[in-house]
Amino acid sequence: METRNIGLGLAILAALGVVWEILVRTLNIASFLLPPPSAVIRELLSRPELYWNNFLVTLGGVAAGFAIAAVAGVLIGIMLVYSKTLRALLYPIIVVAQTAPKIAIAPLLIVWLGYGIMPKLVMVVSVAFFPIVMSTVAGLSAVEKDLLDLVRMLRGGAIQQFVKVAFPQAMPFIFSGLKVAVTLAVIGEIVAEFVAGNTGLGNAIVVANSELNVAMSFAALLLLCAMGLGLFGLMELIERLVVPWSVEDQEGLFESA
Repeated sequence: METRNIGLGLAILAALGVVWEILVRTLNIASFLLPPPSAVIRELLSRPELYWNNFLVTLGGVAAGFAIAAVAGVLIGIMLVYSKTLRALLYPIIVVAQTAPKIAIAPLLIVWLGYGIMPKLVMVVSVAFFPIVMSTVAGLSAVEKDLLDLVRMLRGGAIQQFVKVAFPQAMPFIFSGLKVAVTLAVIGEIVAEFVAGNTGLGNAIVVANSELNVAMSFAALLLLCAMGLGLFGLMELIERLVVPWSVEDQEGLFESA
């Protein structure tokens, strides 16, 4: 089923690419306005080393920031659920920080942290952090009380209740947040590279726009889309390995619907 869905998705993307190519050529749209997919592919193949190096830079920033956000988000989510004091102190701050427009914060990060990896890292963490925290809180709050009571009746302590029941039951929620966060991490990295980067795919788009090289912009966007899809797929794969019962339940739900 999964392989068939992936194949169908790729087929749809290929069909859209063919339609795009035909429309651009039929309507004689200037390449500096909207290049056909063939021109974008030629641009990619003309400078593979440039795009590959920038791809690795962006991927490294996304991976580092997402890893920090994942660990911190899960830990803080756990603390918010089990500590009323911390929930009262941190929850409003987290919500306010999330509502602040990240594109407006990016220039301030340069002032505070200078150029380099730190402002990009902070930007990625700030974007990816919130959905992980919220999904962790939602998952731990949705744990069945009867199961916790059962562990308590078997003389299991608070740690055993958390390890044996609460955290495993929260894992599907946490992975939902992780899948959202990993795609947001790509966006956060690109925003940071727009403002503070001299390498990476975000910087490549800035250079392309300054040179009016639309094919280069689309080539970088294509690689970013591939990166986002790949990271999302990786999180789904990890979810299948860690919580296979959740994936099976989801597939059964969709099939019955």
